[in-house]
Amino acid sequence: MRIVDLNNAPREEWRKGVLTRMRVSAQNGGTQLCLFEQWCEPGHGAPTHLHAVEEVLHVLDGEADVWVGETHATLTAGQLMIVPAGIKHGFANSGTGTLHIQSTLAAPVFEAAYDDKRETPRRWLPG
Repeated sequence: MRIVDLNNAPREEWRKGVLTRMRVSAQNGGTQLCLFEQWCEPGHGAPTHLHAVEEVLHVLDGEADVWVGETHATLTAGQLMIVPAGIKHGFANSGTGTLHIQSTLAAPVFEAAYDDKRETPRRWLPG
């Protein structure tokens, strides 16, 4: 058993307008999941990317424009989207306040392939 104290978990700026806090990953003992939350300013979020594993995007507060391929939808607090492995997707805060979203990946390390190659493709590796 491992207890993670989120009160002491730092938020990091992934990109302009997006703060991220890792909850569970290989970095703190996770073996099958990567779970993190993000706070996104209006107009900001995650650019188009894909993962080799399934992902769940869960809106905790605010409003998000989410897309899978060319299909867009709006998610609000309490709604989630399941993204199949290997499918390009992304999201952006489409509201006027802060978007608080939680992501769960079916792997302990965050890995993504971005259209924008300047993005960091791997995060939260084992120590």
